[in-house]
Amino acid sequence: MLMMPPVDQAVVARRAAIAAALRAIVPDGVIDHEDGLRAYESDGLTAYRQSPLVVVLPQTTAQVSHILRWCHDQGIKVVPRGSGTSLSGGALPLADAVLLGMGRFNRILDIDYHDRIVVTQPGVTNLALTRAVEDQGFYYAPDPSSQIACSIGGNVAENSGGVHCLKYGLTTNNVLGVELVMIDGEVLRLGGRGLEPAGLDLLGIVVGSEGLLGVVTEVTVAILPRPETARALLIGFPAVEAAGAAVAAIIAAGIIPAGMEMMDKAATHAAEAFVHAGYPLDAEALLIVELDGPAAECDHLIDAVTQITATFGHSTCRISQNEDDRMAFWAGRKAAFPAVGRISPDYYCMDGTIPRRALPAVLQRMSELSAQYGLGLANVFHAGDGNLHPLIMYDANLPGQLEAAEAFGADILRLCVEVGGVLTGEHGVGVEKRELMPVMFSDADLAQQLAVKAAFDPALLLNPGKVFPLLHRCAEQGRVHVHHGHTAFPDLPRF
Repeated sequence: MLMMPPVDQAVVARRAAIAAALRAIVPDGVIDHEDGLRAYESDGLTAYRQSPLVVVLPQTTAQVSHILRWCHDQGIKVVPRGSGTSLSGGALPLADAVLLGMGRFNRILDIDYHDRIVVTQPGVTNLALTRAVEDQGFYYAPDPSSQIACSIGGNVAENSGGVHCLKYGLTTNNVLGVELVMIDGEVLRLGGRGLEPAGLDLLGIVVGSEGLLGVVTEVTVAILPRPETARALLIGFPAVEAAGAAVAAIIAAGIIPAGMEMMDKAATHAAEAFVHAGYPLDAEALLIVELDGPAAECDHLIDAVTQITATFGHSTCRISQNEDDRMAFWAGRKAAFPAVGRISPDYYCMDGTIPRRALPAVLQRMSELSAQYGLGLANVFHAGDGNLHPLIMYDANLPGQLEAAEAFGADILRLCVEVGGVLTGEHGVGVEKRELMPVMFSDADLAQQLAVKAAFDPALLLNPGKVFPLLHRCAEQGRVHVHHGHTAFPDLPRF
């Protein structure tokens, strides 16, 4: 007979009291039933799960301010959450924290084509921004692969990039201002509607801060006019190392493509089987290079890129002849993650960044690690800026495979740092890379980072347990612990 775990009456009473207080602020936006809470137990890093204590779904900045002020006064932790697409556990709930869901902040507030800006609430999806302005010939440049679902607020939290970040920058290069609610309820405006505001660059600190400093309730972003021409090249190589060397040579020649992505053979086969984009299946590596601007410039750059890749022995080279061709080239790359999900019961999507010159050596070492751990690997890269997204394939139903995948991933991230790179490019640290922070930062570095957090959040109530490793967790009083080499969360809240 299946025995249910005993109900902790103290937890039940605590949850009921907090839910009642939050309903006084947001009458129609509090979830405290177990079935409702289960929908929030994980973000995109689905290997880790934990039900939140209570979920609250505000609709106005005033409500967010009231909620945070009340939680601050009561000493209650708060985990902000956007669309939940984070791949580093950045939006993972805590058993003793209120989860603040921002999904109801889903309106675009202002579009100014003269100044080329959009003022939006954080729950609007990335792709919705482009959809809102494309009829006037504009678009929003950062385009992560999850753009159909990920929210602008989440993009700000993680400093998301995408395939076009090489030329047009990450989120931080495209955000002009935010409205930020502090943990004590104070509402701040950082930046504005123009470039380079006077004073300290507090906006630069907030973008990429992973929900540790405040809750974003409004974002002002820059939009760009569609380029006159955009054409893509689909280039196959008989060796991954040759493709990596070609990437470095293109940049060294002074060419900055709008996007330059690479997939290895495993990723190419998975993507082709999923979307039928016409990828060459005999290529060991596939390079997608997009060039945009005036037609004459694109033609010149296409010739230059073709000549460079030919010197590295490309086996195939197709040039898009129309917009349908260009979109087909990108379709497989955009769908690479779900495509791998079709061929593996589970996969672990990594995120590290390396110098472009190190790409061939890193690819070789990752292949060796794949053999060492006995786990499949598909590689997808923002090759132009060295942002790697290795997809480690495993089966969580087989004992030890999750732990092996995590160890494999940790070795990849250590390798990134060893060759002069960093632990993350756009996914953030969250809980996934938290214990690896000392690989990249000294104790003094981490102490200074924690001091910045404390300047915004003195009681360390916002998104605790994220980013900072256990060595520095004493100040946060976190409840997350490490077990068998991976992050584990307690089954019940602890207060």
